[in-house]
Amino acid sequence: MDNIISADIVFNAEASERAGFIRRTYAHVAMAVIAFIAIEAVLIDSPIATMMLGLMTSGYSWLVVLGAFMGISWLADRWAQSNTSVGMQYLGLGIYVVAEAIIFLPMLYIAAYYASPDVIPMAGFITFFLFAGLTMTVLITRKDFSWLGSILAVGGFIALGVIVASIIFGFSLGVFFSAVMVLFAAGAILYDTSRIMHHYHTNQHVAASLSLFASVALLFWYVLRIVMRIR
Repeated sequence: MDNIISADIVFNAEASERAGFIRRTYAHVAMAVIAFIAIEAVLIDSPIATMMLGLMTSGYSWLVVLGAFMGISWLADRWAQSNTSVGMQYLGLGIYVVAEAIIFLPMLYIAAYYASPDVIPMAGFITFFLFAGLTMTVLITRKDFSWLGSILAVGGFIALGVIVASIIFGFSLGVFFSAVMVLFAAGAILYDTSRIMHHYHTNQHVAASLSLFASVALLFWYVLRIVMRIR
């Protein structure tokens, strides 16, 4: 029997094991965020940034990019969930961080060179405090937010449809849509944090960190859009 199957569910584990899992998971989330920032710092002035900006503004090409990103995200998550190879789990997390960094490039390029200089730090602080508050809500109350799963699934398909339609028909997604997506991302953080506590095993910290990082990235994307509009 593999290690992941034989490990305890986090919620039912001894307090020391549960605390160790939480430390490892959030340490990996922090490392993923640091790696994301480092990759952005390297790529923001590279030809890749201007290429991605061109793709983002060319309509159908951005659909291809989004489709590729979704495929890579699915593959990375599968690898991170690997029951047999720790190396495969880390490879999945690493590939996902790189993919997120590339998909963020055009918007961060616009924010860095065409918006107020405090836009990116402000969006980062807001995202951090929202994430911390939502995380503490789950860890302190220990409530199971798995009921949000079906709501998020339906909402995700609706949001994807609206995004695809905006690209095809050329209409802008305003602040209201971004605000709704911030609420969606907040729900995803509650759901993911609850899920890793109630359904993950104590040695699935890499997969847990990927799940949380994905939700944090989604939250940051739409917080950044709102801050850019306001500033």
